[in-house]
Order: sequence, then structure tokens, then C-alpha cells
Amino acid sequence: MQPYELSLTEAADAIRTGRLSPVELVDSVLHRLEEVDPRLTAYVTVVADEARRAAREAADDVAAGRLRGPLHGVPMGLKDLIDVAGAPTTASSRVRESHRAREDSTVAARLSAAGAVLVGKTHTHEFAYGLTTPQTRNAWDTGRVAGGSSGGSAVAVAAGAATFALGTDTGGSIRVPAALNGVVGLKPTYGLVPRHGVTSLSWSLDHVGPLTRTVPDQALVLAALAGHDPRDPASLDVPARDYRPG
Repeated sequence: MQPYELSLTEAADAIRTGRLSPVELVDSVLHRLEEVDPRLTAYVTVVADEARRAAREAADDVAAGRLRGPLHGVPMGLKDLIDVAGAPTTASSRVRESHRAREDSTVAARLSAAGAVLVGKTHTHEFAYGLTTPQTRNAWDTGRVAGGSSGGSAVAVAAGAATFALGTDTGGSIRVPAALNGVVGLKPTYGLVPRHGVTSLSWSLDHVGPLTRTVPDQALVLAALAGHDPRDPASLDVPARDYRPG
């Protein structure tokens, strides 16, 4: 098994026990991305140099005993509705080709604080307004649709071009591509995951949630994302917790 094939839970355990370096994991995922993305088009933007630099920093931290948790050193993709400071947020639309975020969204900031490594921004149906993500091909059969609007995130995870990814769901946009690509998608309870810094389709219906390879992986990502944010007026004022069973 290559590192890019590991679930988040497996990768986190291997990093924690010293059997795998974040550098090895990120390099494996980037090589896989270079191999498959020309035919799948899961990504709008890839930040390979920044990812490798972050992986080296994560490896140094882990070696020094500064492990931040299960996401530390793990490569991820973010749907291109989710702001990352200094990076484009295009919503897969030509009208936003030059748009760059001034600050991190809440979810991007929380994942960064947890040590996750951004590989790139993934395609969405333009402005998340549809269920096919027409730029992106299904991870298992390129003659079929990827589903949408979080199709790029689902395909990246299914193809090994990200260990986990975030999508958004207003009317099925995490759940449909998860189903069509054979990964696990979660639409969290409304208000559990803050939406500050995430391009909106329908403010009263939008959710941000993870796409992963397994259900235990979902619990790890959700624990890093959940929690109150006063900048999102719908945010639930409840503490984050460990969502793993038992």
C-alpha cells in the first residue's frame, strides 16, 4: 500500500508512531495528484510548493514531540468556495478568476491550527449551483459524472489526491458526489460548523462538511471543525467534542 492510499485514521496513527513522515505522505499524495488529475480535473489550484514546505515543518514538529493531533501533517483539499488567505477563491467561475481571499475562513484556520496540510482548492459546480461539477470526471469511470457541487473534493479523496477534503452542502452537494465516488460525506447539523469565509449559495441552507474514506475519519475532521464562531450568526454555541464512538 502506498501512503496516498491510507485513510486519515491510518495515516494519523502512522505519523504518531513514527512509521510515516508527513513529508512522505504529502509527497505521495502530490505524486498521485500529478498522475491522475490531468484526466480527472479535481483541482482548480494546486499549491505543491507550499504543501511540501508545510509538510517539512510538520515533520520537524512531530520529531520534536509537538504533535498537534490526528490531522497534523495530513494533506487535504478544500472546495473552492472556502477562503484561504492569499489564495484564489474562484467558485469555479471565470468571473472570479482574479479574486484572492484576504483572510482564512474559520474552517481553514481551524484545520491549519490542527496541522493539516493544504494541497489545493477543488472544483465545484460554478458557484455550487448544480449537482454535476462538469469540469470534473468520476474517480472510477471518467465517462461518468462526478456529482456536485463538491465533486472535486469527492474525486480527490477517492483517487488518492487528498487524504481528506471539505465540501459544502445546500441540497445534496456533499452527499451526492460522495455517493457517486464511493467515499463518505457528511452534512453536519446546521450551525455546528461555522461558515464564515465560505462563499454562500443559500445562507439559511448552507453547510460545510468533510469528505473522507471512512466513517472514523469523519469524526477526526469534524472534531477539528466544529465549535461556535460569533461571525456566523447561525453558529451553535456548543463546544466541540470527540465524535468517535465510545
